[in-house]
Amino acid sequence: MRDAVIVEAVRTPVGKRNGGLAGVHPTDLSAHVLESLVGRAGLDPALVDDVIWGCVSQVGEQTFDIARNAVLAAGWPESVPGTTIDRQCGSSQQAVHFAAAGLVAGHYDVVVAGGVESMSRVPMGSSTAGQDPLGERFAERYGVHPNQGVGAEMIAERWGLSRTQLDEFALRSHERAAQAQDDGLFAGQIAPVPTPGGLVEHDEGIRRGGTVEALAGLKTPFKPDGVISAGNASQISDGSAALLMTTGEKAAELGLTPMARVHSVALAGDDPVIMLTAPIPATKKVLQRSGLRLDEIGVFEVNEAFAPVPLAWLAEIGADEKALNPVGGAIALGHPLGGSGARIMTTMLHHMRANGIRYGLQTMCEGGGQANATVLELL
Repeated sequence: MRDAVIVEAVRTPVGKRNGGLAGVHPTDLSAHVLESLVGRAGLDPALVDDVIWGCVSQVGEQTFDIARNAVLAAGWPESVPGTTIDRQCGSSQQAVHFAAAGLVAGHYDVVVAGGVESMSRVPMGSSTAGQDPLGERFAERYGVHPNQGVGAEMIAERWGLSRTQLDEFALRSHERAAQAQDDGLFAGQIAPVPTPGGLVEHDEGIRRGGTVEALAGLKTPFKPDGVISAGNASQISDGSAALLMTTGEKAAELGLTPMARVHSVALAGDDPVIMLTAPIPATKKVLQRSGLRLDEIGVFEVNEAFAPVPLAWLAEIGADEKALNPVGGAIALGHPLGGSGARIMTTMLHHMRANGIRYGLQTMCEGGGQANATVLELL
């Protein structure tokens, strides 16, 4: 039976909004990781059957099938196609799922999955162009226009999460990311990006020396007496990431050494108004599908869109908190929407390899009340 393995995973640093990567066109940012990916693997890009690329705001500089544009900008042969997909924040994680399915089905032998978002150049919400993307029938069913920040407030209220708990979690994300950066744990996964302003080598969003007291002073924009602030939510960011995937048999034929196998995948949908709770059923589904026990998973990555998301997940799933986002998450590292799924998977995979962790589980909430979940097995 055919399988799906990952042989290389690389990402750019994650740039702050209007930071070091803001001057780089998202097509060029994507091309950079594609070049780095095959360069590290020593693979002829002509062997790539497809590039599946996640991007949320497919408008302006990120439209016209940015996957294909990135292939051509990278100097790859014109024979290599590319397709761009949108499952909101989970777009590039979904790209991995599609790539794995194509490999197992025999549609691909070698495929690249990844994604990009330049939120500096294409601001969040640009794709709606001032229009209502939901329509009258959605409004009739739910009666409101969903808002992620409001959904995060609803989660905090439902799970009884206090402002202090959320701010403590946010501070911990920054502390873990800072320690990982200081220890050089991100260096092997990052392809530094040359820009007009110089070489961008490190994630820009990590804040050092923060305190819970300082975080507590930030405004709560979604609710006057709320608990969600800019300090306990993910950062607006720029970045790209990519994974090179093939089958175990093809890897051996090409002389490539697999890092991990895509063990199991799952999808889930949940209430689109609260919007951010689907990682909970997605995790339960992927664990059941995998046949693994919770205690067999050595690392969990739950995207920190807002602090209540991983905290509610933790309360429902019962995982070991120390194994959750061990090198920080999107609150510290940033959340370049369409690139985040691949960024998180790249980070998790390198952490697994560095620590000899056999199984890792990744999940993330997505617009519309959806979630992807993926279990990787280290090889």
